[in-house]
Amino acid sequence: MRIAIASDHAAFDLKGELALWLGQLGHTVSDLGPHSADRVDYPDFGYKLADAVASGDAERGIALCGSGIGISIAVNRNPALRCALVSEPLSAALAREHNDANAIAMGARLTGIDMAKACVEAFLATPFGGGRHAGRVDKLSHPPIVEVTR
Repeated sequence: MRIAIASDHAAFDLKGELALWLGQLGHTVSDLGPHSADRVDYPDFGYKLADAVASGDAERGIALCGSGIGISIAVNRNPALRCALVSEPLSAALAREHNDANAIAMGARLTGIDMAKACVEAFLATPFGGGRHAGRVDKLSHPPIVEVTR
């Protein structure tokens, strides 16, 4: 599988470990950065990951930051992405089965390497359930136009 992975500085080490492990499992991994532990802004890397998945360059995405929250918000700004913040394998599996998630986010300050690997395994192994979930997923990709007033 083609997998894009991106992080901020807080999750730089976790990103490296997961990218190496995924490569060893035979996946094609695109490390979208950052390429050092220097301070960066997570939205920049969340947007890169979203673009890679939306364009088809990657089939799935893994987004990482300190908590996982900020980068998941950035990824989900792209209407083609359904990025779920996960913390254990059940939430990762349900994100795929019920929501057809094409990306997951995790927090490096909250999730250790073994739990992160278990989440990724569940995310990659679980198929979308379709059926009653399909219409809901379609609505996620086609939100109503909301006029913003200030």
